[in-house]
Amino acid sequence: MNNATIKKLSEKGFGFLKVEGREKDLFFHATGLVGGLDFNQLKEGQKVTFEDIENNGKGDTAVGVDLV
Repeated sequence: MNNATIKKLSEKGFGFLKVEGREKDLFFHATGLVGGLDFNQLKEGQKVTFEDIENNGKGDTAVGVDLV
């Protein structure tokens, strides 16, 4: 598990995570949430964990995102 903080959320069902030691913010999408988590429950500044980083062809994407 990797730790991150929600930096920015979009009304379109995606957002960006600030990951310690990573220069660029990490993209995530509502489809990458786990544990029954609903995107509408998320707020900027919340601590989350994520399982892995996948490259979707456009860039890195966090998958397996859940609240701490």
